[in-house]
Amino acid sequence: MIWYPYEQMKKMKTPYKIVDAEGVYLYTEDQKLIDSVSSWWSVIHGYKHPELNKALISQAEKFSHVMLGGLTHEAVERLSDKLQSFLPGDLDYCFFSDSGSVAVEVALKMALQYYMNRGEEKRTMILALEHAYHGDTFKTMEAGDDEDYHFVLKAYGSSQHVLHIPTQMEELERAFETWHERLNCFLVEPLLQGAGGMRMYDVSFLKRARELCDQYGVLLIFDEVATGFGRTGNRFVADLVQPDILVLGKALTGGYIGHAVTVANHKVYEGFYDDRPEHALMHGPTFMGNALACSVALKSIELFEEQDYMSKIHRIEEITRREMQDFSDPRVKEVRMMGGCVCIEVREPAILKGYQQFAYERGVFSRPFLSYLYAMVPYIIQEEELVKVLDTMKAWFSQG
Repeated sequence: MIWYPYEQMKKMKTPYKIVDAEGVYLYTEDQKLIDSVSSWWSVIHGYKHPELNKALISQAEKFSHVMLGGLTHEAVERLSDKLQSFLPGDLDYCFFSDSGSVAVEVALKMALQYYMNRGEEKRTMILALEHAYHGDTFKTMEAGDDEDYHFVLKAYGSSQHVLHIPTQMEELERAFETWHERLNCFLVEPLLQGAGGMRMYDVSFLKRARELCDQYGVLLIFDEVATGFGRTGNRFVADLVQPDILVLGKALTGGYIGHAVTVANHKVYEGFYDDRPEHALMHGPTFMGNALACSVALKSIELFEEQDYMSKIHRIEEITRREMQDFSDPRVKEVRMMGGCVCIEVREPAILKGYQQFAYERGVFSRPFLSYLYAMVPYIIQEEELVKVLDTMKAWFSQG
């Protein structure tokens, strides 16, 4: 029996069974659905993309996987070289893993060991944001601030190694003034906090964070697993403010195979580059640098560049703002839009009860959570398809 994610199995309704998928559409036996959430924000090119399929099959005909322990291969070398040229500044050193959560774990491990290697053993604290989500593995749960994981606090007590602050400048200043001697990193989802409720904030907060990290010698980590590859309307938020460590996943995969990368700048990498074996980064996921995943990721980036996906994303935002500009309802707390993301936050979760089936019957797959009804569509979506997604969202509030 399958144990499904984020569900109380005793009360779970039967999931929709997908029998085919192509473009922006998912197919059940009786319905054709626009996927408005891109399979957790990863399927940016749509389903069954011929170029991605070709890259996958071509690599599989050679080999599907070899370990990176003592071995290497062309696909991982080419992807690493591409990321080095594609990413801003000196974000040059790629450590691959098999999921965004693990990639954030690697980033946190890098940050802590960077200072341990320097003999700065008091720097054991992580500064993070309220409502943060960085994954489901144990350290990422601790660094996050998701109420679903507060059972850990009940079991172990409040963490002595993580401090959460709101996205307010005065709180940022205060945290650095008070804790800078003990901080090893500031970990953020830049501009857009995804699973924490599609919360959006201004780039000025990140610019000040960069200044404070430089001032006090703290590493800045951007978790762009969800925000990278255009979701905020920027290629990467790292193009605006450069972190010391950047984490990518989701869209990197094209939605094909679990894959992620933790990219370090020269300063961080050189903190491990040493004659002493104990200063090495001791981490190695079995499927890191998987040849199939690397081949697809490389083709995914090529499509992103060659087909000018940033223009597609700007058009998605333009259409979304046009369609949502006159929408209001007393049950709606706020409508937020940024790049390829739109979120309707309602005043209480019960307001959205039944929406998923409502959308299904109208040809849209949606997965609202808590008080948040949102869309993060594939970038290849056509205007009439996007309008249908947005009209379905609005229609829920015009019933009865």
